[in-house]
Amino acid sequence: MTESFPRNLPLTINPVSRPKTDTEATSKNLALTIAEAALDRKAVEIILLNVAEISSLADYFVMMTGYSKVQVRAIADAIQGQVEIDWQRRPIRTEGKAEGTWVLQDYGDVIVHIMMPREREFYNLEAFWGHAERISLANAENVGS
Repeated sequence: MTESFPRNLPLTINPVSRPKTDTEATSKNLALTIAEAALDRKAVEIILLNVAEISSLADYFVMMTGYSKVQVRAIADAIQGQVEIDWQRRPIRTEGKAEGTWVLQDYGDVIVHIMMPREREFYNLEAFWGHAERISLANAENVGS
């Protein structure tokens, strides 16, 4: 569908539902790499949310729980290390690592939330983004909540 702005400049309007692109497939694979790295450090309640259709923040959110500040930091380090190895990428920004109760890693198309149980329950991001598509992890026994 094409419309015009004043001065007859063409404007292409994209439909609401768009086909999956290579970028979206790459984002999903990055999110899966992150989840696998988190599992290696015994993260629990791992949830992958496809937020591409409902948010301009990212394509995927990956949320997980660690049971101590040390574990939360170890999960963050494991994720960063595995993403560097597999994807040659570093997070654009990392927040909360010093405190260790909620670490956020921003990879642009994927945002990672590693939280202690108290923070996860209090902020309840899964409910806030509850209308996003959940992606299941095939080999994770302790995934989801």
